[in-house]
Amino acid sequence: MAPTKVIIIGCGIAGPVLGAFLQNKGYRVVIYERTKRDSDAAGVSLMLQSNGLRVLSLLPNFDIAAIPAQPLDSMNFRSWMPDAEVSLAESATPRLGRERFGFQMRGAERPELQRMLIDTALASGVEIHWEQTPTALEQGDDEVRVLFADGAADTASFVIGCDGIHSSTRAALFGKERADYTGCTQIGGVSVVEDLKTKGYAMTTIYGNGNSLIMYPISDRKVSWAVTQFEAEERDTWRAMDAEKQEEFKKGPLSQWGFEGAGLIASAHRIVKYGLYDRPQLTTWHKGRVALLGDAAHPTSPHLGQGANQAFEDVYHLVRLLTQANPTAAPQPTAALAAVFAEYEGLRIARTAILVNGARRMGELRVVGGVDACLARNETVRRMYTDDAQVLEKTAFVLEGPFTGASEI
Repeated sequence: MAPTKVIIIGCGIAGPVLGAFLQNKGYRVVIYERTKRDSDAAGVSLMLQSNGLRVLSLLPNFDIAAIPAQPLDSMNFRSWMPDAEVSLAESATPRLGRERFGFQMRGAERPELQRMLIDTALASGVEIHWEQTPTALEQGDDEVRVLFADGAADTASFVIGCDGIHSSTRAALFGKERADYTGCTQIGGVSVVEDLKTKGYAMTTIYGNGNSLIMYPISDRKVSWAVTQFEAEERDTWRAMDAEKQEEFKKGPLSQWGFEGAGLIASAHRIVKYGLYDRPQLTTWHKGRVALLGDAAHPTSPHLGQGANQAFEDVYHLVRLLTQANPTAAPQPTAALAAVFAEYEGLRIARTAILVNGARRMGELRVVGGVDACLARNETVRRMYTDDAQVLEKTAFVLEGPFTGASEI
């Protein structure tokens, strides 16, 4: 009997990981991605944390030590405002986290990590098709038919939408939704810092008035950074700034940060800009033989660095539940698949909602306007990071996921 076919929509960060796991569990996996391979739409960087690394450590034929990333030793918090140019707090929790959670958080260059995950999926036997935009889903009794913009179609036993914050799978299931602009944009880039090793591998947040800068190393010479600020609305996709706008930004007031940010933006290459949006939280992530995963299900702002890590947690639980319910990977009736999807979302919706809301609150803390509000923010940051042991306790809820002890997949 031919293996049960699964279609995954989206080949960003989560899609290849899910594909490799399912292929190794006996399914035949086909991934469709709307962009070109090695597209520059992948973003700049991401933060891999213990919960996400724990899942990646289970990926067949994948060496997490080979991930192009830089482990972090510490976190620094600074204030860069007139009459308040001070260090607020320093924390060793990234280093201490390795002792407690088994993995040390690390900054990764997103396009490089994505290429590595794609190569792993391909080596596992996953089939990937590029520049294919899904337009509709047609569900039958035993299969799902996916229609594409070029007139092509494909059919599988079930479909998982891993197609990110602009998910066409989500729109096909639940209709188009309004995205609410948060009032903030981000401008991000990567800079080369020759003496980075001597400065130490730290994630640093610098707070201004109406803006903030976060920066962290993604190699022993590269630093990824992002400036968040109150600004008029920008389209909510990664969009490269043209050469003129990049030069204007490199010389403008938002490039003049102090502390670790001094001179950073002036040396950047490939600067991108995008808006930050909120989307409605779903009460269900599936219909029939189709389910959502990652940002397609629970899009989040970047302020906790948990977007990719929560997607990897989704992957773990979905693979675990599919395998437990159907160890032979045989074709399943819709009711059986729907039961698995319901259990999966029952585990994940509440947890991801907490983190989506937490990321929103962190963003609101980072970017405030007015001197009094900024000084109050500074005091809050000081209190948050005075005790590393307390910080580890508060973050254990996230960083110990998605399992403790032995893996069930």
